[in-house]
Amino acid sequence: QVQLVESGGGLVQAGGSLRLSCAASGRSFSTYGMGWFRQATGKEREFVAAISWSGGSTYYADSVKGRFTISRDNAKNTVYLQMISLKPEDTAAYYCARASTGGLEDYSGNYHYWGQGTQVTVSS
Repeated sequence: QVQLVESGGGLVQAGGSLRLSCAASGRSFSTYGMGWFRQATGKEREFVAAISWSGGSTYYADSVKGRFTISRDNAKNTVYLQMISLKPEDTAAYYCARASTGGLEDYSGNYHYWGQGTQVTVSS
């Protein structure tokens, strides 16, 4: 059974930074790609960032490119999302997910396991 638990969300002022963590239980963490998605109130869930099984490849939504960095530590079964220069429009619940492959996936349907989410609120 795979469980994903996010942490690190909170309230931050515009221009600030946060680092989200996602701890995974279960086997074969290092075999699969991982991703972060977000969902703002009243909006659909959207892709934020993805990382390949080894961490050697990453991919970002245009809206966060240059501000967010996804990384992973396979020894700790953890994936991170470092966020800087936060904007009010980054306010959302952030979810980590495990992909069905070891590569980069930006389609939510290619993720089979999801965490419960952590709230990020950016005040102006």
